[in-house]
Amino acid sequence: MERLPPLTELRAFEAAARHLSFKGAAAELSVTPTAISHQIRLLEEHCGQRLFRRRPRPLTLTRAGEQLFPVLRDGLEAFAEALASVRAGAASGRLRVTATNAFAARWLVPRLPRWRQLHPRLTIQLVGTDSVLDLQAGEADVAIRYARTPPSDGDAVELVRDTFHVVGSPSLVGKVRTRMRPADLARYPLIEAEWPPTDREAPNWHRWEVAARARQKAAVPRLASLAALSFREELHAIEAVIAGQGLGICSDVLIGPELAAGTLLRLSDITLPGYGFYIVHRTGHPKEASIRAFARWAQAAL
Repeated sequence: MERLPPLTELRAFEAAARHLSFKGAAAELSVTPTAISHQIRLLEEHCGQRLFRRRPRPLTLTRAGEQLFPVLRDGLEAFAEALASVRAGAASGRLRVTATNAFAARWLVPRLPRWRQLHPRLTIQLVGTDSVLDLQAGEADVAIRYARTPPSDGDAVELVRDTFHVVGSPSLVGKVRTRMRPADLARYPLIEAEWPPTDREAPNWHRWEVAARARQKAAVPRLASLAALSFREELHAIEAVIAGQGLGICSDVLIGPELAAGTLLRLSDITLPGYGFYIVHRTGHPKEASIRAFARWAQAAL
């Protein structure tokens, strides 16, 4: 086995790389910045190359430092979690999970009490964001990506695939017993969720019109031009539909409880294909066992 440098040098480098500051690392480790600088110089001598660019400021990592940092950070974290697991006699630690805002709020959060019952010592740190966090850089341990095809930034398994339905609240449309025609839908306020303009198959009112014209002999109104409300956040569009502010085209995965309870009604047989929700993680992640536990739980929670 390759001779390893002292743990004090490794901890000093990891803290300085995380803070991009010798002063911040020193405060965290309760030593002086001079001590941090000394430990890092010893580690650089062991590696045979610089790990930081010290000039000009601010402090940045060299290519060698960028290569070493994520491996060392994950290794120290896995080491700490293994020690905690041994002390507790059970799985423990923290799993940083990222998902879209809508999926986090409407699917993950309601199910987290069951997760805590099954894994009381394995904490989920949930990051709801529509930005794509970098798994390779360690911005998250596991991501639930929303995509038409499997993501390429890690090991991916499809959790579920959704379908989009035209839905409305009984408070707006009453107790509908038959499906509505497109002309009937035009009598109500319509709600639109924004999708990237590059997605030509986005499940929006324009796309629904195209699908309706392919199936209907009668004329189909230009519903996309009738949208009364438009939301950048899909989550906000769903909440507006539930509140009875208009009709929307919503994912059956995200509004499953409302469809089951009858607080949202399917108003048309014309549906649009959605995307897949993929569980993704970096290949060879040191928290592989915890990630597998999370994936099994999510699949059982469908």
